[in-house]
Amino acid sequence: MSRILVTGGTGYIGSHTVVELHNAGYKPVIIDNLSNSNIKILDQIEKIIGVKPEFHQFDLCDAEKVNAFVQANPDIQGIIHFAASKAVGESVQDPLKYYHNNFFLID
Repeated sequence: MSRILVTGGTGYIGSHTVVELHNAGYKPVIIDNLSNSNIKILDQIEKIIGVKPEFHQFDLCDAEKVNAFVQANPDIQGIIHFAASKAVGESVQDPLKYYHNNFFLID
């Protein structure tokens, strides 16, 4: 069973994607910092698919944690990336926050 990483997997679109991946025979793995979602989503996903998906809580802007995750999970077959800030009004008020979160580059 192929493991697929879903970043932002407890958000609205991410959680629906996790369900569909599971239904298609994949093993979804979620990374989410829960800044714009709720840990209770994992329980709701479990009610739908019958198992609680693998979950890791950390911020993808933390390069050390991302590198450690990648090293510990070499069998991840693909990534679907939904972890981003997305409120238009807030992005205009605080564009540097959005730049840092959505376009973070690792040296």
